Amino acid sequence: MDQEKPIPMAASEQSQFPTMVDVLQWRAEKHPARIAYTFLEDGDSNAAGISFEELDQRARAIAVALVELGMRGERALLLLPSGLEYITAFFGCLYAGVIAVPGFAIHTGRLRRGEPWFQSVLRDAQPAVAFASREIVDNLPKEIRENPVTSAIRWMSAGKIEKALASGWQHPPITGKTLAFLQYTSGSTSMPRGVMVSHANLMHNQRVIQTACSHTEESTVVSWLPLHHDMGLIGTVIQPAFIGARSVLMSPAKFLQDPACWLQAISRYHAYSSSAPNFAYDLCVRKVTPEHKVGLDLSNWKVAVNGAEPVRFETMESFVHAFGDCGFHMESFRPCYGLAESTLMVTGVRKTARPALHRVSARALEQNAVREPGNSEPSRLLVGCGDVLHGQQIKIVEPSTLQALPDRSIGEIWIAGPSVAQGYWGRLEHSKRTFGAELLPQCEGPYLRTGDLGFLEDKELFVTGRLKDLVIVRGRNLYPSDIEITMQRAHPSLKPGCGAAFTVAGEGEDILVVVSEVDRHPALPFGDLISLVRKAITLEHGVHVHAVVLVKTGTIPKTTSGKIKRGACRSAFLEGGLQFVAQSTEPAPLLDCLSADGQLTRQRLLQVHPDLRQEMVECYLRDGLARMLHIASSSIAMDEPLVALGLDSLRAMQLIDMMGEGLEPEMDAVELLQTVSLSDLTVMVLNCLDSGEEEPATHPSLPDASEYSLSQAK
Repeated sequence: MDQEKPIPMAASEQSQFPTMVDVLQWRAEKHPARIAYTFLEDGDSNAAGISFEELDQRARAIAVALVELGMRGERALLLLPSGLEYITAFFGCLYAGVIAVPGFAIHTGRLRRGEPWFQSVLRDAQPAVAFASREIVDNLPKEIRENPVTSAIRWMSAGKIEKALASGWQHPPITGKTLAFLQYTSGSTSMPRGVMVSHANLMHNQRVIQTACSHTEESTVVSWLPLHHDMGLIGTVIQPAFIGARSVLMSPAKFLQDPACWLQAISRYHAYSSSAPNFAYDLCVRKVTPEHKVGLDLSNWKVAVNGAEPVRFETMESFVHAFGDCGFHMESFRPCYGLAESTLMVTGVRKTARPALHRVSARALEQNAVREPGNSEPSRLLVGCGDVLHGQQIKIVEPSTLQALPDRSIGEIWIAGPSVAQGYWGRLEHSKRTFGAELLPQCEGPYLRTGDLGFLEDKELFVTGRLKDLVIVRGRNLYPSDIEITMQRAHPSLKPGCGAAFTVAGEGEDILVVVSEVDRHPALPFGDLISLVRKAITLEHGVHVHAVVLVKTGTIPKTTSGKIKRGACRSAFLEGGLQFVAQSTEPAPLLDCLSADGQLTRQRLLQVHPDLRQEMVECYLRDGLARMLHIASSSIAMDEPLVALGLDSLRAMQLIDMMGEGLEPEMDAVELLQTVSLSDLTVMVLNCLDSGEEEPATHPSLPDASEYSLSQAK
């Protein structure tokens, strides 16, 4: 662990280097023996390291091999696991003037099945070369060798390139304007898109990160983040090289298997800085045992970056409570905001202080307003993500009018500055819409449209959610992350960080669907869990949940960085592709489909999809009976005679009168009191639709309603 003291690079020296190639050369020359990266093969043992000089030599050799193949200016896809070979291949691309395309390791079997991300990036980036493991390079499957696209790719193993080639390296003709790499977005809201990051973008954002995190040459970094992800690559690989600090890395798989190994590495290597999304801190709280905490010292961990959208105070509070006796303090948390389209970091907290908090009215947020909550009014506690750094600019904009909003107004976050990338690779029109936005009426710009919602207060940015993910129910703007947290708190058997809330088209309006992973051996029956979810969301947010879907552990769609892919989850729900263990739909309360006087009429029922009419009528009648008899609707059996429930003649007449024009069953109260059940009455009402010509349903429908009754997966 002992290392030579690094030689600091002055700010003036940093600014004169236009690329990371120049920075790494400087470090290799000034301090060749200093360990740049340590990779923990087994989480906290079997460590392999590489010095700045060795990294420089390996990058040179890889660059020469690429140039000899005529790859300068081409794209190189990195299909490697996290490790030192990944890092040398990436810097080798930079040293060759080749545009790197960070990816993740894909095994032969997954290639044969046409892994979606791989196929998408192949079509978009059209790489000329791919770095992969020796197994892939030496045993390319037949499908790869014979496919016209993949057969044209030159497959390489960075570890097999001779080090002797390094002597033939020449500095490539690159400048700050040259593209360094394509950072493919994780695909949480759409298909992956390649963000074009120039050397100038990268160098500017490195200074932003350094300032926000107060990094110095002494700031050892520990990370398990995937190296193909922007936070992992830019924040924990490139940033340490930029500042001359040591980076200690481990695989994401090891962290997920044993979260304690991350904290143990922070303790062992006296890490100053370590970053993670929100779910990682929650995972540690749940999985790290008292035995793991023995000897754990987190007192040197001064920068704990939390870049989730939005950052949750409850997460930070729980983590401090769990690990405060290990030396961790709330002041160490550094909430930040960033995205690949602006290289990485946009805002951050620059000084050691408790994160800024702002409690606001939940009702006001539904109307895109910010105000203090009244007495006993529902509220949300928001966490500030700091302010912009080094010449960047943020505007909060009304997305429909494209006009800037004042402080304490919620709108779309727009960004301008040197870190904003060059656009999306090969997507000119999409790039213009996203990276070329202009404020009206002055046509000021260009700005990057982030798709994120938030507001500014005293220059502090508060992120509230994503524009496309908003759950809009009857004019109310609800944030899916809030609904998801409420759902997961309904019972411990519902897995935290593994749920999605979204809307689908219903009969005349959007309706709410929630999906959650459930423990393999839940403590309650599935039906009880679903009831708890419905109750919790209704009480907390005042909205009806149309469908609750419980899925197998590890099956909910996520990005590689752990974010829920709500769009993909919604598509899977509509297409019947979710691996559910139980699911249930319940039509919205009857007010949703009633006439102005509170009746369900023939005309209104004909506007409902035929597959949903029976369930709608049952729900209407059941709710009406429950109100009349002052009993729980769930206690009303479909085949039980209504008289057995306590229905008298007066209430029987009221029940018949509930049906609006065109749906009145041809019976009197006496007949209703004899043997008619709720099931019988439902059939009678539906038979009324047979009289007269049926009007087609005008609204899109859900999938076959029969698929969404409470059921067990086979």
